[in-house]
Amino acid sequence: MKYFLSILSVFIFFGCKNTSVKIEKNSIFYVGTYTQKKSKGIYTYSISKDGKLKNIGLAATIINPSFLAKSEDNKNLFAISEVNENETGYVFSYEIKNDSLQMVNKQESGGAHPCFIAVNKDNYIITANYTGGNIGLLKATKTVEVAPISFVQQHIGKGSTERQTAPHAHSTWFHPTKNEVISIDLGTNELWFSTIDKTKNELVYTTQKKLKMLDGAGPRHLTFHPNNKWMYVLNELNNTVSLVKEKNNAYFITASITTLPKGFSTDSKAADIHISKDGKFLYTSNCGADSIAIFKVNIANGTLTSIGYAPVLGINPRNFSLSPDEEFLLVANQDTNNIISFKRNPSSGALTFVDKIFAPTPVCILF
Repeated sequence: MKYFLSILSVFIFFGCKNTSVKIEKNSIFYVGTYTQKKSKGIYTYSISKDGKLKNIGLAATIINPSFLAKSEDNKNLFAISEVNENETGYVFSYEIKNDSLQMVNKQESGGAHPCFIAVNKDNYIITANYTGGNIGLLKATKTVEVAPISFVQQHIGKGSTERQTAPHAHSTWFHPTKNEVISIDLGTNELWFSTIDKTKNELVYTTQKKLKMLDGAGPRHLTFHPNNKWMYVLNELNNTVSLVKEKNNAYFITASITTLPKGFSTDSKAADIHISKDGKFLYTSNCGADSIAIFKVNIANGTLTSIGYAPVLGINPRNFSLSPDEEFLLVANQDTNNIISFKRNPSSGALTFVDKIFAPTPVCILF
């Protein structure tokens, strides 16, 4: 949740969520922030076909909207408010009106300090509540009003490090091809597997229920390979990516690789992970090393090969995202209050700096 290389290389390289269309005019994106300093909430920006960035303005006033998600039709936006008020945070629903957001309603997230939100095609909403150590299940109506929380899945257990003395749910994901929710708990050091009982609107554990990660790994986020057969789990605490596969309805780890270069010894924590739509390149951000790690994917077996690192031209790259056409990569540098635009070479993964713009404590980019 809170965490806190430079290499002389020009090689750089799912933020929240992308679509596959060509940018023919300025493409709008939203920026989630922390509001303890100058930020007031969610901001609207745009990127031109040349990668130039523009600040359109404040879209919604909200406390700590640290993660955002869109409905499948792109007409509505959902945000978490990462707070702890009587042991809960909040989910906010907005209707997208041109460049602005019109609030519909808000509901409790199910636990304290929610740090992740996702929504599927049926308008089910899942939240990962970091301090609460649990997963909240909600549902939005056709008018996008979010109904009160229907179920809270409480995790139990702990890991082996000082960050893992209690459950800390860090993200939760809808499987792209089946009725399955995969929740990542940094505190228990496990992936938790569930299905949605659509009659009762509850999360029900699968037969496997959990997958333990390598000792002290501290799993944070994941991304699915486009073939939907492989998952790549980003481990915050030990700075690794683990390849997870499934056989006979059971998940298992096949390999792990570091996100840091050989010999790097300064404190760093892995933050975000995304894969290109062609499945050829995978990228992670390193907070501390302040870099993007670039991996080539073996399309035959899913294993990763490190092919370079790139500086993010800022501090604490909490989140990054590809533009809708994947021609650009945008990085949100939390501690230097800026967003960086890079031109991406789809053949090599290389990035060339294009533009930089001020953003107050940015931690999520959503197209």
